[in-house]
Amino acid sequence: MIKEPLIKLIADKHARIGVIGLGYVGLPLAAEFAVGGFHATGFEVDAEKAAKINAGKSYIGDVLAATIQELVDSGRLDATTDFDQLKDCDAIVICVPTPLRKTKEPDISYILAAAEEIKKRLRRGQLVILESTTYPGTTDEVLQPKFEETGLNLDEDFLLAFSPERVDPGNRQYQTRNIPKVVGGVSDDSTAAAAFLYSQIVDDVHSVSSARVAEAAKLLENTFRAVNIGMANEMARLCYALNIDTWEVIRAAATKPFGFMPFYPGPGIGGHCIPLDPHYLSWKARQHGFDSRFIGLAEEINSRMPDHVVQLVADGLNDDRKAMNGSRVLLLGVAYKPDIDDVRESPALSIIDLLRSKGCEVRYHDPFVRELSFDDAHTVGSGAALSSVELTDDEIRAADCVIIVTNHSQIDYQRVTKLAPLVVDTRNALDGDARRESRARIVRL
Repeated sequence: MIKEPLIKLIADKHARIGVIGLGYVGLPLAAEFAVGGFHATGFEVDAEKAAKINAGKSYIGDVLAATIQELVDSGRLDATTDFDQLKDCDAIVICVPTPLRKTKEPDISYILAAAEEIKKRLRRGQLVILESTTYPGTTDEVLQPKFEETGLNLDEDFLLAFSPERVDPGNRQYQTRNIPKVVGGVSDDSTAAAAFLYSQIVDDVHSVSSARVAEAAKLLENTFRAVNIGMANEMARLCYALNIDTWEVIRAAATKPFGFMPFYPGPGIGGHCIPLDPHYLSWKARQHGFDSRFIGLAEEINSRMPDHVVQLVADGLNDDRKAMNGSRVLLLGVAYKPDIDDVRESPALSIIDLLRSKGCEVRYHDPFVRELSFDDAHTVGSGAALSSVELTDDEIRAADCVIIVTNHSQIDYQRVTKLAPLVVDTRNALDGDARRESRARIVRL
């Protein structure tokens, strides 16, 4: 049995930690292990990322470059493209992307690629933890058999667990240490070892009975949000038809101290979780003959919000006796949430594509996103790349319509409403003084 020797290595801070994938999840996790006194090695296929880490630089907003520099200088953090070093790690955490195929089915090819690298170097005494979001059953149905093809056996030779990532980019209040960690192993020993490892760097660890429970918990968290955001978005469209202020309705309902939790509408959903995770759950449900209708309905509503935003633009321009074809439209914000540079699955991408299809001249300003390309897996549509324009008075005045897609905090919305003829506010950014002092005609979601 290998659990006790491994736990002793962890307790003595002699365990070497390997993290595969140094993105929004993996880099903060590797840094936290290093801060906690462990030697953490990040494994990357992108040599440029590995080089930046080894040079003491950070490319993730939530991880300060000064922190990376200190950890690298102390010898507790390094990065490599040499996967042979996996054999030197006592615990290996997989933090790779899990996108969707164009058919909306799960794509776990990155997990399989990481598992293959581990399989080639798997040795007795190692703990492997999957953090990448996936469907229930991946850890025990896919990874365990793959690792046991080496002749090594679970519990006797290696341990295997799942612990869902809970990263919220840009959130200054909740980061790795103070976000409770759910852990579920393929075996009891695996759960115990993985939970003990995370307890070294996380304040609260919640163990569950299996990896499948942990996998399902992650999907429930974000499906819950997707469904409730879908309800808020449908309410917004209804309120628009009834000429009622959606935001005032939500504020009023939120005064109820029980039985209600406020969710807010928007131009669509983006990021690495909410647009994707419900599809993993509904796909798994279909494998068992179950029709997850709530999930499908929410996805349908949320995916149509960019169309609704474009309709608001059309209605606003029409009231000014302007056609969409030839109109100049300025988007404020293209990241999927405020004050970050992440455009993964951002609704701005669909909005730009739809506006272009209507003949609009589209420009954007985003202080966090300098360039916007339409040729990778995280974007929709096609067309020429765009660059963020400076938000000058002339730029605002020249726009026939300004759309607030992402409510970045450093944008002066009062100035925008004093200069633009028409503003479509999809984020309630103009609530308060900016709205009262506006010279622009404001259309709200």
